[in-house]
Amino acid sequence: MQIQLSQKERMLLEDQKNQEETCVKKYQNYANQAQDPQLKQLFNKIAAEEQHHYDIINQILNGKQPDLSHPQPNQQPMPQANAQNAMNNQTDKVLCSDLLSTEKYVSGTYDTVIFECVNPTIRQALQHIQQDEQQHGKELFDYMNSHGMYNVK
Repeated sequence: MQIQLSQKERMLLEDQKNQEETCVKKYQNYANQAQDPQLKQLFNKIAAEEQHHYDIINQILNGKQPDLSHPQPNQQPMPQANAQNAMNNQTDKVLCSDLLSTEKYVSGTYDTVIFECVNPTIRQALQHIQQDEQQHGKELFDYMNSHGMYNVK
C-alpha cells in the first residue's frame, strides 16, 4: 500500500525526522560521556530505539507502510551501578537532565503532528513512537530518581 502525504504532513514528518536524528546523535554521544556503565547501556538502548523511530518516519516519507516492530535488543545483563558514585557524578546528572528535557520536548511535538495527520496509518505510527518517547522519559526519570539525581518531594 502506497501512503500519500499532504504537504503539511510531509513538512511535519520532516521536522520529526530531524528531531529523531538529533536524539540518536545525542544518546550516542552521551553514552560515550556517561561515567556509570548502567547509564551507558541505557543510553545505547534508547539510541537504538530512536534510530528505529527515524527509520519509521523515513518509511512513511518514502510512501511505504511503516514497520512498527521493535528491533531485538542486545540481551546483555545490565551492569550494576554504584549508587553512591552515580549520586555524586554531576556529569551523568547533567546528561540525564538534558535527555529528559529532550524527551519531554519531542513527545510534545508528536502531539501536534498526530493531530495534524489525516491518514490513520500515519497517526497510529506516530502514536506508537510517542508512547516509546514517554517510556524513554520514564526510564530516564527512574534512573535519576533511584540515583538521587531527581528527588520527588
